[in-house]
Amino acid sequence: YFERVLRNTLTLSLTSLLFGFPAPIVLALLMNELKNGVFKRVVQTVSYLPHFISLVIICAMVREFVSTNGFVTQLLVSLFGIEKISLLTNKEFYLPTYVISTIWTNVGFNSIIYLAALSGVNMDLYDAAAIDGAGRFKQTLHVTLPGIAPTIIIKLLLQIGHIMSVGHEKTLLLYNDGILETADIISSYVYRKGLLDAEMSYSTAIGIFNSVINFTLIIIANKISKKVSEVSLW
Repeated sequence: YFERVLRNTLTLSLTSLLFGFPAPIVLALLMNELKNGVFKRVVQTVSYLPHFISLVIICAMVREFVSTNGFVTQLLVSLFGIEKISLLTNKEFYLPTYVISTIWTNVGFNSIIYLAALSGVNMDLYDAAAIDGAGRFKQTLHVTLPGIAPTIIIKLLLQIGHIMSVGHEKTLLLYNDGILETADIISSYVYRKGLLDAEMSYSTAIGIFNSVINFTLIIIANKISKKVSEVSLW
């Protein structure tokens, strides 16, 4: 099963990194532009809320959303004419379902650190940029993003250090035998071998393999970051 579980783990992790990592940055930038304090607090509360809901309930909600009569399924049927079936019975839909639901759950909470970093950007730089004729977009591009770049880099390095560590909890709550080919990952395989088949030493060896790969990746990424941007974890 090595090829399958490694491929699925990397596919889920890298796709989540590609689409999930920029999402809280974009949300923080958008919320930073809101002038209405009440509306801003409402948006923050609504976006943070899914993070504090139990993962079991989140996965139950996702299952309901993508069921045969779920609103997501019906929306896709009306827009793209797909077959009206539960999306979690089709292996091709597991990846987008997993990634989008993960972004929905974590985007608000992960934006907090970027909002904190935005509050530390020198406001005089915005005034200088405005005098030079820069609009809001160019101010964001040349003032805001460089101002929070160290925070973005540190968060990216930490994410890289978890590439092989896709949690088994959500996978176990969402997958089924019909989509095992694309849903089975290293951590769910370790769960089956270690707890269900009682092969403790074998599952421990797989866990060590994961840790070694993650440790190697974060060392390499940290060295590259130190050379390119002079920002690093150590």
